[in-house]
Amino acid sequence: MGELAQAHDLRALSAFELAFLDGGRRRRESLRSSWDVRFEEIEPVREFSWRKEARGFAGWYYSTTLRDHVGYESWLERDRLVLLDRDPQVIGIASQPFWLHWSDQSGGRRHAPDYFVRLADGRARVVDVRAEDDMDDVTKDAFAATEEACRTVGWEFDWVGRPEPVFMANVRWLARFRRARCGHPAWIAEGLREVFREPKPLWDGAKAVGDRLQVLPVLFHLLWSGVLVTDLVTEVMETHSLVWTEAVT
Repeated sequence: MGELAQAHDLRALSAFELAFLDGGRRRRESLRSSWDVRFEEIEPVREFSWRKEARGFAGWYYSTTLRDHVGYESWLERDRLVLLDRDPQVIGIASQPFWLHWSDQSGGRRHAPDYFVRLADGRARVVDVRAEDDMDDVTKDAFAATEEACRTVGWEFDWVGRPEPVFMANVRWLARFRRARCGHPAWIAEGLREVFREPKPLWDGAKAVGDRLQVLPVLFHLLWSGVLVTDLVTEVMETHSLVWTEAVT
């Protein structure tokens, strides 16, 4: 059984090829010989579509994880970038990292996944973003082939759709305060950690530390970074939303 599984893996390694940019030079190699490339550092393999009539909406998102911009081609992709940027396990993100080439009964196929993600423990994750009601057979086949290629080399594959709307609305708001400068001055951040040792309403806690106009950006930054916690799933954040430090359970 082990020999059969190994033979299958070897066939899969040979059945897929990756085409990508390396220092501006195009390379196309078998999955077997290129799987260990650090794709989180690779530039996009193709240009984004900026046409007015395009279905998506392309742009650049500034990632505080990378301290650099990452491209996206739809609002869904942008939302996924925000979530990846907030994930403490994520240390690297690249958009459109490679073309995956393979053949099926219809002939040669190719697919460019949306993101390649590197996690803090070294794991690699390929992410495709597509709403479930926007899936067709061609896309399903492409995702299935991508998942098989990923499994062969020990990468994770994650197909993600629309995030839960209330949660995403809250995280989008917090993302406005994601940059490190929003966490200062330090005395306000320390005051907020102290005030929210016990859960209390957001508005009241901010007032207890000082001028809300100065305190709230720091509070939202600490919520973004996870130092402070609130319920982001049940309802959109309001002045009465309870906030507490991460240590409280």
